[in-house]
Amino acid sequence: MKKRHEIAVFESETEEAEWWYKNREELDKDFDEAAKEGSLKHLNDSTLKARLAASKSRVVSIRLPEADIELARQQATDRGLPYQTYIKSVLHQALRQAK
Repeated sequence: MKKRHEIAVFESETEEAEWWYKNREELDKDFDEAAKEGSLKHLNDSTLKARLAASKSRVVSIRLPEADIELARQQATDRGLPYQTYIKSVLHQALRQAK
């Protein structure tokens, strides 16, 4: 069995997203190998529901100026991230720094 990757504890979602992006090619290769070997685990409905219930995220709607959204899209693209994930990580980081 192949050695599992060590995933560090990250200080921010941005840092975590950058790690996943930087290591994506190796992780994709490992995933493909596991699929060929038949060693992928299947997520059943009850496990998925339990994970979703344990999630503390809530959906919220906020109005943002178009210029801010476009800037976030550009910055997210530069980092290889979806723009909503990027906005969430920037907001999270700003809130933590403002403590």
